[in-house]
Amino acid sequence: MAIQWDNLKSKLSILADAAKYDASCSSSGSQRKRENGGMGNVEGMGICHSYAPDGRCISLLKILMTNFCIFDCKYCINRVSSDVKRARFMPEEIVQLTLEFYRRNYIEGLFLSSGIIKSSDETMEQLIQVAKSLRLEHKFQGYIHLKVVAGASEELILKAGLWADRVSANIEMPVQADLNLLAPAKTISDATTSMQQIATRVEEAKEDQKKKFAKAPRFAPAGQTTQMIVGATESTDSVILDQSQSLYKKYSLRRVYYSAYSPIPHADAFLPRGEPSLIRENRLYQADWLVRFYKFDASELTNAEAPNLPLDIDPKTAWALRNRHAFPVNVNTATREELLRIPGFGVKNVERILQMRPFKKISLMDIAKLRIPLKRARFFIVTTDHNPDAFLIDANDLKERIKPEEKQMSLFDVKLSAASGDL
Repeated sequence: MAIQWDNLKSKLSILADAAKYDASCSSSGSQRKRENGGMGNVEGMGICHSYAPDGRCISLLKILMTNFCIFDCKYCINRVSSDVKRARFMPEEIVQLTLEFYRRNYIEGLFLSSGIIKSSDETMEQLIQVAKSLRLEHKFQGYIHLKVVAGASEELILKAGLWADRVSANIEMPVQADLNLLAPAKTISDATTSMQQIATRVEEAKEDQKKKFAKAPRFAPAGQTTQMIVGATESTDSVILDQSQSLYKKYSLRRVYYSAYSPIPHADAFLPRGEPSLIRENRLYQADWLVRFYKFDASELTNAEAPNLPLDIDPKTAWALRNRHAFPVNVNTATREELLRIPGFGVKNVERILQMRPFKKISLMDIAKLRIPLKRARFFIVTTDHNPDAFLIDANDLKERIKPEEKQMSLFDVKLSAASGDL
């Protein structure tokens, strides 16, 4: 099929822009072996990606198959009652777009989602058709991320995982009450049922690979992700983090993505009208990182008196200020878990400190050489030449001393901070 650029230009403009509201398009964690005569990047940890100022992943062709949708989710610009411009790609057009963009070195992979056209299954079948055609007919070994359509059958979800590196079923809201308010046609149980089906098949595929079955098929080797919209309802950070922690434990998700609700044209009167809370989104990413890599429990990061994360200081420092009895920590004798809870100490630097300790006593200069931010850390650590009198400093005064300088945060800053382990 020859691509007709004049006919597709307006479609591409509409459907690439419509896809920007889905944040769950990380591409790391997958490798594929290039077949003879095949195409696509297969090196390293997957697709090398960067972010545009508005947060979109620009190394992937990130589009919707269509922004027509039978659902009327109040937070979605593509809801059936919206007067947005509509467009629709045929599967063959997406295949050709992907191949042509790859050949021009514009992209290294595809992130494909869609509004629901007639039914969840019919839409899912067309998404699968794109991925299957790229893999089988065109030997494309680049990265593919497919969105699992809400309510799609298990059979189709399992087919999607055979051709995609990563799949994602968006939960959208942390609790069903929020969905009942904004998207009554959707249920959290539909999303989690899909997650369970994916998680089970991922584990089965891994076991088959371990047993070295000759023709064991790969299944979503980069795992699954999901997305929650933040700020469209009154749900607190405590509720959001509890749900995220539960999803990680039950379904082995690679990531939960948080998307600050951005006001849309002609929105329902119930929805907030102000600017999206990018700082809140960033704090949730930081808290999520603490849960996944720093052995924090979600319940430690908020409490009944303060169910939302503070906006003026990062979650780990906020926890440290609430738990001053746990500090200062002696970096020469503390356990790995104790070191991970020190503000400014990231996972990599904790490992470096543990590797250094058998050979030398660690001083404040050693900490500085690791580029750990001493403005925060020095009040919480003991070294061979430093023992702070932090307990003599009033809690509010200490907070002011270690707070970072305020700056306007763009969505690019949020994404960059979310990828950082320096907490």
